Amino acid sequence: MRQNPESRIPPVSLILYTRHGCHLCEDFEQELRHLQQEYPFDIDIRNVDANPEWRAAYNDLVPLLLDGSEEICRYFLDRERLRRYLGSA
Repeated sequence: MRQNPESRIPPVSLILYTRHGCHLCEDFEQELRHLQQEYPFDIDIRNVDANPEWRAAYNDLVPLLLDGSEEICRYFLDRERLRRYLGSA
């Protein structure tokens, strides 16, 4: 039976905390964009320096990838962990 396209489950929405001038953050984001070709997920990119609460919570942890409050990985993209995570979401 075919599924109605309008009834599809929306993609997972991930949060990536970064900062300007961070080469690790730029590499992390680029790898995530590449993975979006394989898996349906949205990315909300947040600059930790734009919000005092984010800076207090995540300053030394960027780049940091979260799904809500659940940490998926930090500093470097763990492709296998993310694939497993997206497969179970």
